[in-house]
Amino acid sequence: MPLSEHEQRLFEQIERSLAEDPKFASAVRASDPRFHARRRLLVAAGVIIAGLALLVYGAVIKTPPLAVAGFVVMLASAAFAVQSHRRAQSPDLHVVGGTTSRRPRGGRSGRRRSILDRMEDRWRQRPEGHR
Repeated sequence: MPLSEHEQRLFEQIERSLAEDPKFASAVRASDPRFHARRRLLVAAGVIIAGLALLVYGAVIKTPPLAVAGFVVMLASAAFAVQSHRRAQSPDLHVVGGTTSRRPRGGRSGRRRSILDRMEDRWRQRPEGHR
């Protein structure tokens, strides 16, 4: 249902006053899951670089445990970054002003479905007589 002209003006006035409030803007930014996901990705990138430096340093001074530790740090940080990126792309995240509706399982747009999803679909679509 469309808003009346008076309601529209009031809505725009409220929107402008909220946009000008720095405390409100920082509160909304702090509660935005995309902001946290971006920060986690930047931290993970920094730790990957530190792990790479540790790996190179361990190789230069010929200390294999140090080089292996650097590689493990890089690997763990990369896994954390991938997990954070996937969580950021999740439709379940609640963004202020957004919706929390979930997409249907079969309607993934442009993304390749995992083998488990395909096997689950095949299991659901199997003939009922073959149990």
